[in-house]
Amino acid sequence: MLNSRRKKRGGRLRHKQTGSAASSLVEATLGAMVFLPGVAFAQTPSPLGEWQYSAGIALQKMYQPDIPDWQVRLGAATSFQPRFEGSDRYHVVAGPSLDVRYKDLFFLSSGEGFGANFAQGENWRMSLAAVYDLGRRARDDPQELDGLGNINAAPGLKLAGEYVVSKTFPLVVRADIRRYFGGSNGWTGDLGAYLPMPGSTKQFFWFAGQNVTLADSKYMNSWFGVNQEQAAHSQYSPYHASAGFKSVGFGISAVWLFNRHWFATADGAFEQLVGSAGNSPITHSRATGVADVSINYRF
Repeated sequence: MLNSRRKKRGGRLRHKQTGSAASSLVEATLGAMVFLPGVAFAQTPSPLGEWQYSAGIALQKMYQPDIPDWQVRLGAATSFQPRFEGSDRYHVVAGPSLDVRYKDLFFLSSGEGFGANFAQGENWRMSLAAVYDLGRRARDDPQELDGLGNINAAPGLKLAGEYVVSKTFPLVVRADIRRYFGGSNGWTGDLGAYLPMPGSTKQFFWFAGQNVTLADSKYMNSWFGVNQEQAAHSQYSPYHASAGFKSVGFGISAVWLFNRHWFATADGAFEQLVGSAGNSPITHSRATGVADVSINYRF
């Protein structure tokens, strides 16, 4: 996944604005807004913030009430990202970008998964989605992962919620919790917030925000632990990763509208692994980043 894990990150206005000025900015830029589609492979852990896969969707409904029944966007994306979480080596991956939505109820997205908004109001929504994690393969970096085995691809469920503070102060707060069945076989969740930023126009708009990720011990040990068998076949000593904070991050996401149908997106994010994840012998760099771009067509 374009880890595109997309994160994709504390958004705050650099210049002080009044509430009415902030509202005017958003109304001017989101009137013709297209939200950011998730890039390929978005369900794999990456330095992208979880909020980046759905940036702007909550604001779209608030500032553009007449949303079409169908919204379909297809594209191609490429990402420059670590070979695995905690790696100090990078590679380029590419894949499709997809986002299909029906009446602000159902969605199929390479970023958010396949699901439904089961409860919502003017400035909030709750969703439940089926997601997919591609896992980690030793061949992703044989030099560093040899002997650790694979983390198998696995399906999962994600419960997420978004809340917009107000139309005059369009801060979006997002939280989610995910459970994977197979692979890491654990729980993980995120808490993030982002804002539309000054300098946006009807042809270009961007967001900045931050993200905090937590996980249980099963998830942490799958990605950052080293059991006795792995220690016997790898260069690493045994290591137990405990539950708690996994990472903190900051990201920026932007959209350029070329015409009615074509647009491009760009995402950049910085992630700092903390706690057991940062102290793991598998982690060669606590600080990692990601950059991706996509070209898309909206119908």
